[in-house]
Amino acid sequence: MILIGLGANLPGANHGSPRDSLAAAILEIEAEGVSVTGRSGWYSSAPVPASDQPDYVNAVAALETDLAPGPLLTLLHDIETRLGRARTVRNAARIIDIDLLDYHGKIDTGWPILPHPRMADRAFVLRPLRDVAPDWCHPVTGERVAALLARAADREDVRPLKP
Repeated sequence: MILIGLGANLPGANHGSPRDSLAAAILEIEAEGVSVTGRSGWYSSAPVPASDQPDYVNAVAALETDLAPGPLLTLLHDIETRLGRARTVRNAARIIDIDLLDYHGKIDTGWPILPHPRMADRAFVLRPLRDVAPDWCHPVTGERVAALLARAADREDVRPLKP
């Protein structure tokens, strides 16, 4: 299973709300020939680290593709750019963010780092991931998503958004 995380907390010039930008990203991914086989609900979460930024909208999607991890991440970054993302400082507010979370359980410390190095501590990733892959296990630790989420949930406020 290939899993990506999507997040946004600024409106986009072409797509409006953060949620609309994330939906547009899903359509762009599919238009590139990558199959989206599942998507979580939409969630709202406070920025990490805490700041005066607007709350984020987050989701996780499952993909199928023949692209290797590097070319897939390059494609995801290209889609971010097309949707208006400008990379500035780390943890800045953004129109769109797409992260490669897991690629068939592959462990790699090169580029891209797999699994995503901070995903196990982030409820805004783990809560939507549980929607898509409730039996998912972290490739390094072997821990199930529910156990990781139980530890992370008290540190971040992740709220489901209405459809």
